[in-house]
Amino acid sequence: MIGQWQLRAAFAQRLSDMYGREVPAYTTLVDVSREVNEDVLRAQGADAERLGSIGRVTAERHGAIRVGTPAELQQVARIFGALGMHPVGFYDLREAAASAVPVVSTAFRPVDGEELARNPFRVFTSLLTPADPRFFDADLRARLENFLAGRRLFPQELLDLADRAEAAGELPEADAERFLQLAVQSFELSTDPVDRAWYETLERVSAVAADIGGVRSTHINHLTPRVLDIDELYRRMTERGIEMIDTIQGPPRWKGPDVLLRQTSFRALAEPRALRTPDGEVISGALRVRFGEVEARGIALTRQGRARYDALLARVDEEAARRPDTDRADLARALWAEELPDTEQELAAQGLAHFTYHLVPGRPDDGNRPPAGLRDLVAQGWARAEPVVYEDFLPRSAAGIFQSNLSEEGTRNNDQEAAAYDSAWLSGVLGREVLDPFDLYEEQQNRSLAQVARALGLDRTPR
Repeated sequence: MIGQWQLRAAFAQRLSDMYGREVPAYTTLVDVSREVNEDVLRAQGADAERLGSIGRVTAERHGAIRVGTPAELQQVARIFGALGMHPVGFYDLREAAASAVPVVSTAFRPVDGEELARNPFRVFTSLLTPADPRFFDADLRARLENFLAGRRLFPQELLDLADRAEAAGELPEADAERFLQLAVQSFELSTDPVDRAWYETLERVSAVAADIGGVRSTHINHLTPRVLDIDELYRRMTERGIEMIDTIQGPPRWKGPDVLLRQTSFRALAEPRALRTPDGEVISGALRVRFGEVEARGIALTRQGRARYDALLARVDEEAARRPDTDRADLARALWAEELPDTEQELAAQGLAHFTYHLVPGRPDDGNRPPAGLRDLVAQGWARAEPVVYEDFLPRSAAGIFQSNLSEEGTRNNDQEAAAYDSAWLSGVLGREVLDPFDLYEEQQNRSLAQVARALGLDRTPR
């Protein structure tokens, strides 16, 4: 029998192989990521694996897909449910982007620590929002919804196998192979001709809308390896003649610990596609929608830490507007140095970041009882802290990557009132709870603290 984590690992690898064939620059990105990781490991030794073993980092991928209807999203949830992946987080990219990005998103990923260690594959999944009148007037909304209702993204056989795998937690080998074949095929780039006039109609609103609602299939929009030094990767990719987007999204590079998530990508490539003209002729053309992203993951911040991060971003925006000739990254570094602790110990002590805590084996017996406070337990060598990896996404960074790969900003009528979408709505659509990432990190930290308390015979959990 093939378990869920094995299905997940095999699916991630096959998807990566397929995307490398379709987008050769992605293979270059993976190769350069591996080279950078090997160099960092040689230079830093064990410190390079502070946020995950090199085996995990090398194998790690996240994908991105886009769908058009709640029914399609529910089917996606069934497929990823077969892989032990759950919807985590609600991201409203409509509000995070300056240009027109009419989608809301969640990320499907493992949530158990052991499952993440086995294979942390995650898929950032975006849903088009035709009901938002800022992007789609009544006529275009009706045409779009009619078009989407007439397509089917996933074969019934795949969905049936997915349901069996999710219910049983495994599949027989032959069924697992069939599931993987069908799942990977569902995310391949279709060779069917694209209705050029319809695609261009949606493209005037948003290239993202056209990529979702202008075709009769879905596909992997990008795949993302993880790298230990994203600045060095950016430099090496540029040296190889790969055109990168202008910036690295997320926190700046600075002297303190890496937190949250930093991302960048090479620019979307013009890919040959068959286009059908209004008179029915099929011609050769090109569409520019897919790109190669890369990420560097840091420590998960607490709610308090995330609030400080968001406030710092707002201050960077203000300073950049006031001082347009100053490099934005330099502004961010200066503010980070002022407002964030530059050690893991202080991040933990101030309650800004998540850590798991573990008993230190073989501590010399000095006749003292373990202290009740967490900071003293660590300082006196009773327990050690390990940073929790940020497993999720940043809406502003995701929107920034999307819009950096758009050739046009699209259109958006801000005189109209936005359609309401939130995590509760998304949970109802999926028929399964969209988990709060902050809750997951808090639970992970609290479980480790409870284990330390039991091992040391403390009356209460240290704080």
